[in-house]
Amino acid sequence: MTSTGTWTHKDFISIEDITRDELEILFKLASSFKQTLGRSQKKLPSLRGKTLVNLFMEPSTRTRVSFEIAASRLSADSIFISASASSLVKGETLRDTARNIVALNADLLVMRHSAPGSSLYLSKIIDIPVINAGDGAHAHPTQALLDCFTLRERWGSDFSGKKVTILGDILFSRVARSNIWALQKLGAKVTLVGPSTLVPEYFSAMGVEVSHDLKRALVDTDALMLLRIQHERQTSTHFPSLREYTSMFGLNAMRASWLKPGTIIMHPGPINRGVEIDSKLADSDHSVILEQVTNGIICRMAVLYLCASAVNPVSREEVI
Repeated sequence: MTSTGTWTHKDFISIEDITRDELEILFKLASSFKQTLGRSQKKLPSLRGKTLVNLFMEPSTRTRVSFEIAASRLSADSIFISASASSLVKGETLRDTARNIVALNADLLVMRHSAPGSSLYLSKIIDIPVINAGDGAHAHPTQALLDCFTLRERWGSDFSGKKVTILGDILFSRVARSNIWALQKLGAKVTLVGPSTLVPEYFSAMGVEVSHDLKRALVDTDALMLLRIQHERQTSTHFPSLREYTSMFGLNAMRASWLKPGTIIMHPGPINRGVEIDSKLADSDHSVILEQVTNGIICRMAVLYLCASAVNPVSREEVI
């Protein structure tokens, strides 16, 4: 196995807290793990005997299943707890739920929650690693990790000179926020584009360009990351209708013609076909959407392994 280098984080809460060198540690380990995906025997013994609890207070398909598969590939057991199946619905506090999970001898906790900062809060009161699988509109660090890993496979480790445009509901997107931090750490220029109500000017304080001119934002981009409309987080109407959003900002064949040849099309999912992107473009050769899903497994394997190792060094044998 390759060395874990200088990784010291017990938890994985935010890309903002991770250095460029630490991102490279994650990417290199994920790359090693990717070599195992084609094997007939895919399981590694790295986390044998460990138990992962997936505590998901919001719906999820890709992230939850990805963490479960990642744990299984590392020979860890995983348990899924949903909001409706937890004692939180009976009035138990999040703190008590987490402390009971620890008392049940869990070794790692992956959590998705609607409250920003909830993962950070738990990381300070329990001793086992806490991995943020999305906290409100604040952060989704493993999604940014897999997105950047997917681009890294095409571009190499240095994103200098590359422009990534993120299109859609930026205001309510934890994916956008985490990707802004990650992409800039890797050297990319980031442009945010969409309706002014969903892409407010104050995002420019994060070092990105804010635009409401779709053609201007697309013509020189190297990768286009599309986001769905986050209805579940909106408390008021930010545009007249989905039809009007699609008519002005949906990626269709005509708007795709503005893109440079070879521009990469990305989407964290779930896709609303015919709203933010036409089906033909989602399934085209320019799309890496399914590659993102596959890379989610190996990137989450890397996060689980490194965080578990930071708490209690695990076996280095047969990792790749």
